[in-house]
Amino acid sequence: MASGPTEENFSLASLRGERGRMRKESVIRAAFLGTAALSIVISALIVLTLARETFTFVTQVDLSSLWSEGWFPRRDLYDIRTLFVGSVLVTLIGMLVAAPLGMGAAVFLAEYAKPKVRRVLKPILEILAGIPSVVLGFFALTWISPQIVQRMNEEAALFNLMAAGIGVGLLVTPLVASIAEDAMKAVPKALREASYGMGARKVTTSIRVVIPASVSGLVAAFIIGISRAIGETMVVAIAAGASGGSLFSMNVFDRGQTMTAAMASMAGGTDAVKGAGLTFQSLFFVGMMLFLMTLLLNTFAGRFVRRVRQKY
Repeated sequence: MASGPTEENFSLASLRGERGRMRKESVIRAAFLGTAALSIVISALIVLTLARETFTFVTQVDLSSLWSEGWFPRRDLYDIRTLFVGSVLVTLIGMLVAAPLGMGAAVFLAEYAKPKVRRVLKPILEILAGIPSVVLGFFALTWISPQIVQRMNEEAALFNLMAAGIGVGLLVTPLVASIAEDAMKAVPKALREASYGMGARKVTTSIRVVIPASVSGLVAAFIIGISRAIGETMVVAIAAGASGGSLFSMNVFDRGQTMTAAMASMAGGTDAVKGAGLTFQSLFFVGMMLFLMTLLLNTFAGRFVRRVRQKY
Protein backbone atom coordinates (compact mmCIF):
# COMPACT_ATOMS: atom_id res chain seq x y z
CA MET A 1 0.00 0.00 0.00
CA ALA A 2 1.46 3.34 -1.07
CA SER A 3 1.98 5.89 1.66
CA GLY A 4 2.13 9.66 1.33
CA PRO A 5 4.99 11.86 2.43
CA THR A 6 5.72 11.64 6.11
CA GLU A 7 7.41 14.13 8.35
CA GLU A 8 10.71 12.32 7.80
CA ASN A 9 10.70 12.26 3.98
CA PHE A 10 8.68 15.49 3.41
CA SER A 11 10.45 17.79 0.91
CA LEU A 12 9.83 20.27 -1.91
CA ALA A 13 10.08 17.41 -4.43
CA SER A 14 7.21 15.57 -2.73
CA LEU A 15 4.95 18.62 -3.23
CA ARG A 16 5.56 18.59 -6.99
CA GLY A 17 3.89 15.22 -7.38
CA GLU A 18 4.75 12.33 -9.66
CA ARG A 19 6.76 12.82 -12.82
CA GLY A 20 3.94 11.57 -15.05
CA ARG A 21 1.55 14.08 -13.58
CA MET A 22 4.10 16.86 -13.99
CA ARG A 23 4.56 15.96 -17.67
CA LYS A 24 0.80 16.07 -18.25
CA GLU A 25 0.58 19.45 -16.54
CA SER A 26 3.42 20.74 -18.73
CA VAL A 27 1.71 19.50 -21.91
CA ILE A 28 -1.61 21.07 -20.91
CA ARG A 29 0.10 24.36 -20.02
CA ALA A 30 1.92 24.38 -23.35
CA ALA A 31 -1.33 23.66 -25.24
CA PHE A 32 -3.14 26.53 -23.56
CA LEU A 33 -0.17 28.83 -24.15
CA GLY A 34 -0.12 27.83 -27.80
CA THR A 35 -3.81 28.56 -28.33
CA ALA A 36 -3.48 31.93 -26.60
CA ALA A 37 -0.43 32.84 -28.68
CA LEU A 38 -2.13 31.68 -31.90
CA SER A 39 -5.17 33.86 -31.22
CA ILE A 40 -2.90 36.86 -30.61
CA VAL A 41 -0.96 36.21 -33.82
CA ILE A 42 -4.16 35.87 -35.88
CA SER A 43 -5.53 39.10 -34.40
CA ALA A 44 -2.27 40.92 -35.12
CA LEU A 45 -2.25 39.67 -38.73
CA ILE A 46 -5.84 40.86 -39.23
CA VAL A 47 -4.97 44.32 -37.91
CA LEU A 48 -1.80 44.48 -40.02
CA THR A 49 -3.74 43.54 -43.14
CA LEU A 50 -6.29 46.24 -42.42
CA ALA A 51 -3.57 48.79 -41.74
CA ARG A 52 -1.59 47.97 -44.92
CA GLU A 53 -4.54 48.30 -47.31
CA THR A 54 -5.86 51.32 -45.42
CA PHE A 55 -2.48 53.03 -45.83
CA THR A 56 -2.56 52.28 -49.56
CA PHE A 57 -6.05 53.75 -49.81
CA VAL A 58 -5.33 56.90 -47.81
CA THR A 59 -2.10 57.68 -49.69
CA GLN A 60 -3.63 57.26 -53.15
CA VAL A 61 -7.18 58.58 -52.79
CA ASP A 62 -8.24 62.14 -53.55
CA LEU A 63 -8.97 63.39 -50.03
CA SER A 64 -11.82 65.59 -51.27
CA SER A 65 -13.70 62.43 -52.26
CA LEU A 66 -13.85 61.41 -48.57
CA TRP A 67 -16.30 64.27 -47.96
CA SER A 68 -18.56 64.31 -51.01
CA GLU A 69 -22.21 63.73 -51.87
CA GLY A 70 -22.34 60.04 -51.06
CA TRP A 71 -20.71 56.62 -50.96
CA PHE A 72 -20.16 55.46 -54.55
CA PRO A 73 -16.77 53.66 -54.67
CA ARG A 74 -17.01 52.76 -58.37
CA ARG A 75 -17.39 56.48 -59.16
CA ASP A 76 -14.42 57.36 -56.90
CA LEU A 77 -16.72 58.94 -54.28
CA TYR A 78 -15.85 57.67 -50.82
CA ASP A 79 -17.91 59.87 -48.51
CA ILE A 80 -17.30 58.22 -45.15
CA ARG A 81 -20.00 60.45 -43.58
CA THR A 82 -22.68 58.50 -45.40
CA LEU A 83 -21.63 55.22 -43.84
CA PHE A 84 -20.83 56.67 -40.41
CA VAL A 85 -24.16 58.51 -40.09
CA GLY A 86 -26.07 55.48 -41.40
CA SER A 87 -24.37 53.21 -38.86
CA VAL A 88 -25.03 55.62 -35.99
CA LEU A 89 -28.71 56.10 -36.94
CA VAL A 90 -29.38 52.37 -37.22
CA THR A 91 -27.57 51.72 -33.93
CA LEU A 92 -29.50 54.47 -32.11
CA ILE A 93 -32.86 53.22 -33.38
CA GLY A 94 -31.88 49.66 -32.55
CA MET A 95 -30.89 50.54 -28.98
CA LEU A 96 -34.03 52.64 -28.49
CA VAL A 97 -35.91 49.42 -29.19
CA ALA A 98 -33.61 46.97 -27.43
CA ALA A 99 -32.83 48.91 -24.23
CA PRO A 100 -36.38 49.25 -22.83
CA LEU A 101 -37.53 45.84 -24.06
CA GLY A 102 -34.40 44.13 -22.81
CA MET A 103 -34.43 45.89 -19.44
CA GLY A 104 -38.12 45.16 -18.94
CA ALA A 105 -37.63 41.49 -19.71
CA ALA A 106 -34.58 41.36 -17.43
CA VAL A 107 -36.36 42.98 -14.47
CA PHE A 108 -39.33 40.65 -14.87
CA LEU A 109 -37.20 37.52 -15.05
CA ALA A 110 -34.90 38.54 -12.19
CA GLU A 111 -37.38 40.07 -9.77
CA TYR A 112 -40.96 39.10 -10.57
CA ALA A 113 -41.02 35.76 -12.40
CA LYS A 114 -41.57 32.62 -10.35
CA PRO A 115 -38.78 30.01 -10.63
CA LYS A 116 -40.97 27.76 -12.80
CA VAL A 117 -41.77 30.62 -15.19
CA ARG A 118 -38.13 31.70 -15.31
CA ARG A 119 -36.98 28.18 -16.16
CA VAL A 120 -39.26 28.29 -19.21
CA LEU A 121 -38.78 31.88 -20.36
CA LYS A 122 -35.00 32.15 -19.98
CA PRO A 123 -34.18 29.35 -22.48
CA ILE A 124 -36.77 30.75 -24.89
CA LEU A 125 -35.09 34.15 -24.63
CA GLU A 126 -31.71 32.63 -25.36
CA ILE A 127 -33.13 30.75 -28.35
CA LEU A 128 -34.53 34.01 -29.73
CA ALA A 129 -30.99 35.42 -29.59
CA GLY A 130 -29.99 32.74 -32.06
CA ILE A 131 -32.50 33.65 -34.78
CA PRO A 132 -30.57 34.14 -38.05
CA SER A 133 -30.26 37.81 -38.88
CA VAL A 134 -31.35 37.17 -42.48
CA VAL A 135 -34.75 36.07 -41.15
CA LEU A 136 -35.15 39.31 -39.22
CA GLY A 137 -34.00 41.20 -42.30
CA PHE A 138 -36.85 39.83 -44.38
CA PHE A 139 -39.24 40.37 -41.45
CA ALA A 140 -38.17 44.00 -41.29
CA LEU A 141 -38.66 44.42 -45.04
CA THR A 142 -41.96 42.58 -45.42
CA TRP A 143 -43.75 43.50 -42.17
CA ILE A 144 -42.03 46.20 -40.12
CA SER A 145 -41.56 48.58 -43.04
CA PRO A 146 -45.13 48.45 -44.50
CA GLN A 147 -47.02 47.90 -41.24
CA ILE A 148 -45.13 50.24 -38.90
CA VAL A 149 -42.76 52.59 -40.68
CA GLN A 150 -44.94 53.50 -43.66
CA ARG A 151 -47.87 54.09 -41.29
CA MET A 152 -45.68 56.45 -39.27
CA ASN A 153 -44.68 58.29 -42.45
CA GLU A 154 -46.64 57.72 -45.67
CA GLU A 155 -43.76 59.09 -47.73
CA ALA A 156 -41.29 56.55 -46.34
CA ALA A 157 -39.68 54.26 -48.88
CA LEU A 158 -40.18 50.51 -48.59
CA PHE A 159 -36.45 50.17 -47.97
CA ASN A 160 -35.48 52.54 -45.16
CA LEU A 161 -33.14 52.96 -42.22
CA MET A 162 -35.98 53.05 -39.69
CA ALA A 163 -37.14 49.52 -40.54
CA ALA A 164 -33.55 48.32 -40.49
CA GLY A 165 -33.02 49.94 -37.07
CA ILE A 166 -36.15 48.34 -35.61
CA GLY A 167 -35.09 44.98 -37.01
CA VAL A 168 -31.65 45.36 -35.46
CA GLY A 169 -33.29 46.32 -32.16
CA LEU A 170 -35.37 43.14 -32.15
CA LEU A 171 -32.23 41.17 -32.96
CA VAL A 172 -30.30 42.71 -30.06
CA THR A 173 -33.09 42.61 -27.45
CA PRO A 174 -32.63 38.97 -26.31
CA LEU A 175 -28.88 39.54 -25.94
CA VAL A 176 -29.37 42.62 -23.77
CA ALA A 177 -32.11 40.95 -21.72
CA SER A 178 -30.11 37.81 -21.05
CA ILE A 179 -26.94 39.61 -19.91
CA ALA A 180 -28.87 42.19 -17.86
CA GLU A 181 -30.88 39.45 -16.15
CA ASP A 182 -27.68 37.61 -15.20
CA ALA A 183 -26.30 40.85 -13.74
CA MET A 184 -29.42 41.41 -11.63
CA LYS A 185 -29.50 37.83 -10.40
CA ALA A 186 -25.91 38.27 -9.20
CA VAL A 187 -27.00 40.96 -6.73
CA PRO A 188 -26.92 39.43 -3.21
CA LYS A 189 -30.29 38.63 -1.65
CA ALA A 190 -29.17 40.41 1.51
CA LEU A 191 -29.59 43.76 -0.26
CA ARG A 192 -33.15 42.91 -1.26
CA GLU A 193 -33.98 41.64 2.24
CA ALA A 194 -32.55 44.80 3.78
CA SER A 195 -34.73 46.88 1.48
CA TYR A 196 -37.84 44.86 2.31
CA GLY A 197 -36.94 45.14 5.99
CA MET A 198 -37.07 48.91 5.63
CA GLY A 199 -40.61 48.63 4.30
CA ALA A 200 -39.81 49.20 0.62
CA ARG A 201 -42.10 47.75 -2.04
CA LYS A 202 -40.90 45.34 -4.69
CA VAL A 203 -40.88 47.96 -7.42
CA THR A 204 -38.90 50.34 -5.20
CA THR A 205 -36.41 47.60 -4.37
CA SER A 206 -36.00 46.74 -8.03
CA ILE A 207 -35.48 50.32 -9.20
CA ARG A 208 -33.54 51.80 -6.29
CA VAL A 209 -31.56 48.82 -5.02
CA VAL A 210 -31.17 46.04 -7.59
CA ILE A 211 -30.61 48.16 -10.70
CA PRO A 212 -28.01 50.48 -9.09
CA ALA A 213 -26.24 47.49 -7.55
CA SER A 214 -25.98 45.78 -10.93
CA VAL A 215 -25.15 48.88 -12.96
CA SER A 216 -21.76 47.59 -14.11
CA GLY A 217 -23.35 44.46 -15.58
CA LEU A 218 -26.15 46.50 -17.14
CA VAL A 219 -23.66 48.85 -18.79
CA ALA A 220 -21.78 45.85 -20.12
CA ALA A 221 -25.04 44.49 -21.54
CA PHE A 222 -25.76 47.79 -23.33
CA ILE A 223 -22.23 48.04 -24.68
CA ILE A 224 -22.37 44.50 -26.04
CA GLY A 225 -25.75 45.36 -27.55
CA ILE A 226 -24.34 48.49 -29.21
CA SER A 227 -21.37 46.56 -30.56
CA ARG A 228 -23.73 43.92 -31.93
CA ALA A 229 -25.93 46.59 -33.51
CA ILE A 230 -22.96 48.37 -35.14
CA GLY A 231 -21.66 45.11 -36.52
CA GLU A 232 -25.00 43.81 -37.83
CA THR A 233 -24.96 43.32 -41.59
CA MET A 234 -27.78 41.23 -43.04
CA VAL A 235 -30.73 43.10 -41.51
CA VAL A 236 -29.38 46.42 -42.79
CA ALA A 237 -28.36 45.02 -46.17
CA ILE A 238 -31.89 43.70 -46.74
CA ALA A 239 -34.09 46.34 -45.09
CA ALA A 240 -32.14 49.57 -45.69
CA GLY A 241 -31.98 48.88 -49.40
CA ALA A 242 -28.81 50.65 -50.44
CA SER A 243 -26.68 48.33 -52.54
CA GLY A 244 -23.39 49.47 -54.02
CA GLY A 245 -23.78 53.11 -53.02
CA SER A 246 -25.96 55.68 -51.29
CA LEU A 247 -26.43 59.43 -51.16
CA PHE A 248 -25.70 61.19 -47.89
CA SER A 249 -28.91 61.58 -45.90
CA MET A 250 -29.96 61.89 -42.28
CA ASN A 251 -33.59 61.02 -43.04
CA VAL A 252 -34.31 57.67 -41.40
CA PHE A 253 -37.26 57.12 -43.74
CA ASP A 254 -34.99 57.02 -46.80
CA ARG A 255 -32.70 54.35 -48.11
CA GLY A 256 -29.36 54.29 -46.39
CA GLN A 257 -26.06 52.54 -46.04
CA THR A 258 -24.03 51.40 -43.04
CA MET A 259 -20.40 50.38 -42.82
CA THR A 260 -21.05 46.66 -42.59
CA ALA A 261 -23.72 46.67 -45.30
CA ALA A 262 -21.44 48.65 -47.60
CA MET A 263 -18.66 46.11 -47.17
CA ALA A 264 -21.05 43.21 -47.75
CA SER A 265 -22.55 44.74 -50.89
CA MET A 266 -19.14 45.54 -52.39
CA ALA A 267 -17.51 42.23 -51.48
CA GLY A 268 -20.15 40.14 -53.25
CA GLY A 269 -17.50 38.88 -55.66
CA THR A 270 -13.98 39.69 -56.73
CA ASP A 271 -15.16 41.02 -60.10
CA ALA A 272 -17.43 43.46 -58.27
CA VAL A 273 -14.58 44.80 -56.16
CA LYS A 274 -11.41 44.76 -58.21
CA GLY A 275 -10.77 46.71 -61.36
CA ALA A 276 -12.58 49.85 -60.26
CA GLY A 277 -10.06 52.33 -58.86
CA LEU A 278 -9.53 52.04 -55.13
CA THR A 279 -12.76 50.12 -54.48
CA PHE A 280 -10.92 47.09 -53.13
CA GLN A 281 -8.80 49.18 -50.74
CA SER A 282 -11.86 51.19 -49.65
CA LEU A 283 -13.29 48.05 -48.05
CA PHE A 284 -10.25 47.81 -45.78
CA PHE A 285 -10.52 51.53 -45.02
CA VAL A 286 -14.14 51.06 -43.90
CA GLY A 287 -13.13 47.97 -41.95
CA MET A 288 -10.45 49.96 -40.14
CA MET A 289 -12.93 52.71 -39.26
CA LEU A 290 -15.31 50.06 -37.91
CA PHE A 291 -12.50 48.44 -35.93
CA LEU A 292 -11.48 51.75 -34.37
CA MET A 293 -15.09 52.61 -33.48
CA THR A 294 -15.67 49.33 -31.66
CA LEU A 295 -12.22 49.49 -30.02
CA LEU A 296 -12.91 52.96 -28.62
CA LEU A 297 -16.37 51.90 -27.50
CA ASN A 298 -15.11 48.81 -25.71
CA THR A 299 -12.19 50.69 -24.13
CA PHE A 300 -14.46 53.42 -22.80
CA ALA A 301 -16.98 50.85 -21.57
CA GLY A 302 -14.30 48.80 -19.84
CA ARG A 303 -13.04 51.84 -17.93
CA PHE A 304 -16.56 52.88 -16.98
CA VAL A 305 -17.48 49.38 -15.78
CA ARG A 306 -14.31 49.16 -13.66
CA ARG A 307 -15.11 52.54 -12.12
CA VAL A 308 -18.69 51.73 -11.11
CA ARG A 309 -18.24 48.02 -10.34
CA GLN A 310 -19.32 47.00 -6.85
CA LYS A 311 -17.83 43.88 -5.28
CA TYR A 312 -19.84 41.89 -2.74
